[in-house]
Amino acid sequence: MNDASIPPTPDDAGKPNGQPANDAIPVAQATATAANAGLRDSGNSTRRRRRYWPFTLAGVACALLLAGIVPRLQASASLTQQTDAQSMLSVSVITPRVAPSASELRLPGAVTPFAEASIYARTSGYLAHWTSDIGAKVKSGQTLATIQAPELDAQLRQARADEATAQANYDYAKATAQRWQEMLKTQSVAQQDADTKQNDMEARRAMLASAQANVAHLAELVSYEDITAPFDGVITARNVDVGALVTAGGTPGTAGQSGELFHIQQTGVLRVFVDVPQNDAPFVTPDTAVYLSVQQYPGRHIDARVVRSTGSIDPTSRTLRVEVDVDNRDGALMPGAYAQVHLALNSSTPALDLPVSALLFRPDGVTVAVVDSNGRTVLKKVHIGRDFGTHVEITTGLAQTDRVIDNPGDSLDAGQAVQIAPPTHG
Repeated sequence: MNDASIPPTPDDAGKPNGQPANDAIPVAQATATAANAGLRDSGNSTRRRRRYWPFTLAGVACALLLAGIVPRLQASASLTQQTDAQSMLSVSVITPRVAPSASELRLPGAVTPFAEASIYARTSGYLAHWTSDIGAKVKSGQTLATIQAPELDAQLRQARADEATAQANYDYAKATAQRWQEMLKTQSVAQQDADTKQNDMEARRAMLASAQANVAHLAELVSYEDITAPFDGVITARNVDVGALVTAGGTPGTAGQSGELFHIQQTGVLRVFVDVPQNDAPFVTPDTAVYLSVQQYPGRHIDARVVRSTGSIDPTSRTLRVEVDVDNRDGALMPGAYAQVHLALNSSTPALDLPVSALLFRPDGVTVAVVDSNGRTVLKKVHIGRDFGTHVEITTGLAQTDRVIDNPGDSLDAGQAVQIAPPTHG
């Protein structure tokens, strides 16, 4: 292969067409081959560098992009976590405890007399005088007032005279009938005449009985001229004065005039009626300890006892009416007063105890919110037993190991993620 770019050597001078000498041809060819190979390697390297140059630029650009974006992504993720942590509801939880077996139930009660009566006149007349005024302590059968009824007294005297006449007529008819019966034995009189005398005697006896009944009736009315106390007690009202006209049975139908002469109350023993809620009704028995407290005696416990109950729940109020009796011989309490009745209730199977602040009142019933193991809320419907005031007894729907949310918001829903706040001390 001839290369025109290579000049002829001195040894090639004089040869036709400038051809080199035979011994110099291999060296020239080797030199040319080496030069061509160097040129080709240099071209290939250049082409390779040009081929990888865009990738190099892309790598540098990616490195610069990552160096600027990664910190921003990390900062954004950290901000998102912080925002989620701050937006998550923080709650305080409590653990249910066993309710006390003994508890005090405090209920309002009205103090009433053990017995009371309105006293009316049974005889019409004018009030002659009265002997007992309001506040007077009287005994059973004691005279409170006297009524003058002269017409009634005259009727009684007439009735007794009629009774005497009837008694005389009966005695005469009886003697006559006996004589005719004796004469009938000897056939001295006819049987019909003897029977007539016997029937006349029976008629006279009936008339005598009628006269005696009339006398008893009028005598009873006369006895009502003295108005007496039906039992031991205190006079709380006197609605009549001397000279007033009173009528038997009062004046029914007349507005403002009940006809009541006296009102008497028995205050040695007082009754207090309380309405026990349905949940606590099974725990109230005659053995239940009870005492009373009133505002006029701060700190004083007035002994009482449960004597009876209605034994049935009132369908209107869902309560049990219980009667509590109080010994009031010292006169400490007055009928009509307001009192607080303290009942000591004992439960053989106490349930769990929760503060009322943990309760949620939803349309489907009383509910509590608990936190499960995944940190989410679970709403449980519960049933309330005894009421301790600031605490209540939960009979069903709750376990002692539950973590109950205290003071839950009304907007709290089931499945909501929450974080438990650390307990506060002090």
